[in-house]
Amino acid sequence: MMKMGKMKKMAALLSALALTTGLIAGCGGSSSKDIKIGVVYELTGNTASFGTAAANGAKLAFKEINANGGVLGKQIQLVVADNKGEPSESSNAMTKVISQDKVVAVTGFTTSSNGIAASSVAEANKIPFVAAATTNPKVTINEASGKAKDYTFRVCFIDPFQGTVGANFVLNTLKAKKAAIMVDNSSDYSKGLVAVFKPAYTAGGGTVVAEEAYLQKDQDFKTILTNIKAANPDVIYLPGYYEEVGKIVKQARELGITASFVGGDGWDSPKLAEIGGGAALNNTYFTNHYSVEDKSPKSRAFVEAYQKEYGQLPDAMAVLGYDAAYALVDAIKRAGSAEPQKIREALAATKNFPAVTGDLTLNEKHDAVKSAVIIEMKDGKQVYRETIKP
Repeated sequence: MMKMGKMKKMAALLSALALTTGLIAGCGGSSSKDIKIGVVYELTGNTASFGTAAANGAKLAFKEINANGGVLGKQIQLVVADNKGEPSESSNAMTKVISQDKVVAVTGFTTSSNGIAASSVAEANKIPFVAAATTNPKVTINEASGKAKDYTFRVCFIDPFQGTVGANFVLNTLKAKKAAIMVDNSSDYSKGLVAVFKPAYTAGGGTVVAEEAYLQKDQDFKTILTNIKAANPDVIYLPGYYEEVGKIVKQARELGITASFVGGDGWDSPKLAEIGGGAALNNTYFTNHYSVEDKSPKSRAFVEAYQKEYGQLPDAMAVLGYDAAYALVDAIKRAGSAEPQKIREALAATKNFPAVTGDLTLNEKHDAVKSAVIIEMKDGKQVYRETIKP
């Protein structure tokens, strides 16, 4: 009798264990009450200010979602990883959260070269990937076929729109007829924006009087700036990231260059004014996804919540991280499932989702259709200028 009782207990134990194991496997390696989502950003490296802000936005969103009951009756478990601001590390981080941590979807990435690398891993593993701020078209488009990648989406506008907005602002608002261009040759983002800005600017009657190139992590820009100064442009188009932009503008002013500078959303970081200096950044402008001066109820609520959580105002990267997280969870809710294929289908059908940056619709290329804003730098502070609709 003792042996039979022990056997029954052992059988019950094994049965329970098998059931538990099955539940864990079915939910991507977490308990049956959790849905695992990867959050992969540039937490260290040259663009850490972007990634940290966006990750903070995502964490705030998931905290709010969990506090309100989660999704599908389950809590969201975050798996946070650092892509270190490098394409190779981006692939490694994506592989880890997908293969080891067994996430059902990933959100993250603020720079295009890293987002392109990440999308390859997402596609190979058929895991939905919602990029926050990667604006180069190649993030969502398969270059070989010209069609949208199946599992990759983004909540930001893309460079063809941003570059055209920049060119029109230079021509129509600044009335600048002679432009110099400075491109970061190590950045898909920078090269992509120049490829759009230049033809749009020249088609509108502008003349490009100088073109110079640099690389990320360069420190001394005075040689190429001297060449630009000799060309005497009215404006310098500089679609780079805040680290180099701050140094370039500072050194330009030291050389006596008074021309306007115009750039893209890669400028948007509190570090920009710290590096460049408030006075040097006067008469500079950039295209962006969002202005903290937006007075809509949704924006005000987000700014208040972000300030309460982190003790500082959010930037555009923070709000895009927040929007990407909510858009992903909205898709899971509409899918009625945490299965990657069903999440993918729901993401592709996203229409008029009420994001902080405005109503979000994803087109057939899995890109967001949304407005851009023009930001002016005044004494180190961002000042909203205007909104440009697509």
